[in-house]
Amino acid sequence: MNRTDRLVAMVMHLQGRRVVRAEELATRFEVSVRTVYRDVAALGEAGVPIVGEAGVGYSLVKGYHLPPVMLTADEATALFLGAEMVKQFTDASLSGPVGAVLDKLRAVLPRDRQEHVERLSRQTVIVGRPGHATPDPGAQPWLLAVQRGVAQRRVLRMDYRTGGRGDETTRDVEPLGVVFYGGAWYLVAWCRLRRDFRHFRIDRIQRLEVRAEMFPGRPDFSLARHLAEKVDRRETESARVWLAERSLQRARVESYATLVEERRRDGGAEFSLYTFSLEWLARWLLSFGADAEALAPARLRELVRHEAEKIARRHGAKGS
Repeated sequence: MNRTDRLVAMVMHLQGRRVVRAEELATRFEVSVRTVYRDVAALGEAGVPIVGEAGVGYSLVKGYHLPPVMLTADEATALFLGAEMVKQFTDASLSGPVGAVLDKLRAVLPRDRQEHVERLSRQTVIVGRPGHATPDPGAQPWLLAVQRGVAQRRVLRMDYRTGGRGDETTRDVEPLGVVFYGGAWYLVAWCRLRRDFRHFRIDRIQRLEVRAEMFPGRPDFSLARHLAEKVDRRETESARVWLAERSLQRARVESYATLVEERRRDGGAEFSLYTFSLEWLARWLLSFGADAEALAPARLRELVRHEAEKIARRHGAKGS
């Protein structure tokens, strides 16, 4: 962050709080306390009415406000995505206010950033609920850069680790959309290496570069239609599970897939479903403990067993 941006951000930080200590500002903006003193002095010389009291902190004179600050494209993207997640993962009481927020966001953005947000709104799909398998956001720092590639139609170069044997390849891809399903974020793209459409789990990207190269749009490509076709072609995998009666309500709330009840037995019921990710389904089933069982396919049972063995090893007796 350059000094001009820091000074503006510092005033905004003060505007949202009654009193702020110099040490807090130093930590917030990753500068020394001495630099904070210099910045506050510069703001005072520029006419910003900051009051400082030794041992207490700094505050803005009551009634002073900055004029509205224009959002950057990345900030607008973050707000849009957050609003979409709120609409999907909360109830209808928030849908109206969140929709109004998005309308206001679009209204205040300049034309180029309006187009940026509109393109993202068409090319972002959120399916289901996060449940307990949502990846750690700190472990996948690429989502914003991926969205930038989608919105700007820029080629992405990435080192990608596959989910099977963990092989790593370098690929150039044309990003076409971002999808949340099965508790994870995916990039939908045209892969130049495989010469076909592919879904890439964003938390498996090891390195990412947004290239200067732009690719032409694909007017015949629809993200929603593409996802529907994958389901129709059964690129999802069928699975069968057993769930205890006391866990059925939670399972129906958390599952991103439709659970089709087949038969009741042993204080619960067997269900069939389609999943985009057996790995996610295995981890989700484990979160139910003994209240869930993977029935089919055999690979799903193997994945559950493998994950359970890892958990058992981690919780083994110390020093044994």
